Amino acid sequence: MENLSRRSFLTTASAALTGTVFIPNMVSGKPSNRLNIAVIGVGGRGSACWTQVPKESIVAMCDVDDRRSAQGFEACPEAKRYKDFRVMLDEMHRDIDAVIIATPDHTHFAAAMACMELGKHVFVEKPLCHNIWQSRTLKKAAKHYGVVSQMGNQGHTTNGIRLVKEWYDMGLLGQVKEVHAWQPPLNNAKAGAFVPSTTFPPQAMPVPKELDWNLWQGQASERPYNKVYAPGDWRGFYYYGNGKLGDWCCHTLDAPFWALGLGMPYYAEGKQINPIPDHSFVSEQSLVTWKFAARGEKAPVTMKWYEGFGKPEVRPEWGIDELPVEGMIMIGEKKTLITGMRPNDPRLLVPKEEWEEFKKNPPAKTIPRILEEKPVQEWIAAIKSHTLPGSNFDYAASLVEMSQVGILAQRFGGEINYDAKTMKAVGRPELDIYIKEPARKGWSYGENLW
Repeated sequence: MENLSRRSFLTTASAALTGTVFIPNMVSGKPSNRLNIAVIGVGGRGSACWTQVPKESIVAMCDVDDRRSAQGFEACPEAKRYKDFRVMLDEMHRDIDAVIIATPDHTHFAAAMACMELGKHVFVEKPLCHNIWQSRTLKKAAKHYGVVSQMGNQGHTTNGIRLVKEWYDMGLLGQVKEVHAWQPPLNNAKAGAFVPSTTFPPQAMPVPKELDWNLWQGQASERPYNKVYAPGDWRGFYYYGNGKLGDWCCHTLDAPFWALGLGMPYYAEGKQINPIPDHSFVSEQSLVTWKFAARGEKAPVTMKWYEGFGKPEVRPEWGIDELPVEGMIMIGEKKTLITGMRPNDPRLLVPKEEWEEFKKNPPAKTIPRILEEKPVQEWIAAIKSHTLPGSNFDYAASLVEMSQVGILAQRFGGEINYDAKTMKAVGRPELDIYIKEPARKGWSYGENLW
């Protein structure tokens, strides 16, 4: 593909400082403040993303599944249709300003890199990518190519996550040394994205006529098709998804990661109750522990993820009998804070009277709020104002890398002493191939940045 300059982005810089940006409309040749957007992954989460941009121009749509993309194509009849995003970018790179990527986890990286290499702004659904090396490379690429990037973890746009950080920053919690998050068991009859196969590996099946299985696999190692993978059950298979931890960490652990400035863990441990023998599918019950060093005056932190069993013990000072079915708590020396699996509605675990009084006289808000609390719209606004949204790749890639260290521990069990500088699990060279997974021929991206 032609490696174009970032002229479209850079020529808007001076206008952006005044608050009004005119993005060149490559189709008409006339100035317009409408962005020309391409979509990779039209159905499923993709539809939840591209339907948020009615004031922009969707000029191209790409999906490997004719059935799941049908409604999207019908809704945008003027958009050109593709199955291979590489072909779309080759043919339409001059007509595209920004790209929404909402494909399965294992294909995020190649699509995002191909777009950024052409100077396109990118929005990528969570989790950002599939392994640690990809996280680091996307972070580098966003800076190198000067694009506006965003990961679609909705909670990072909310008032709730800002309250968590404000309350911590003002000293309300005191030093926080423990973070706990927990989820209920996977009910496989209802789990949807986490339904396992009856055999491992899953047996080969005929590929549905509406699906291009080769393109669906992207850069992942080639495997025979089975209906448990596509269209929707791939998340539990580690070679395509990152399990429930990868899926939910971007929501549940976003608030403590941001508020506490955790950075990278130096240690992770995984305990599995009933692991799949070939480590290909998420265990129904596991416990992951990370340890983070002190950050300046901030205390060291131990963080635990209970998946499918267990919760932290209730402490008398919390004033509750039991914790909810799922949630997250930050235990401070002064007070403890709790949220659900998303950070939208935090509260302090204090006596009811004290909490009601706190709500009547809340502390001042110090962090700017996001209008409508929608990550796609925050990204669009950032492109037009020459700024960066909150979950840009510099932040989001670190959040995801932290989770990926835990995912390796969850998947393979035991202890990991993580050297963040070298991206190595010290003493466990067998994990190197999962820290940087090999790409199939024709799907290698990002090597030039190292």
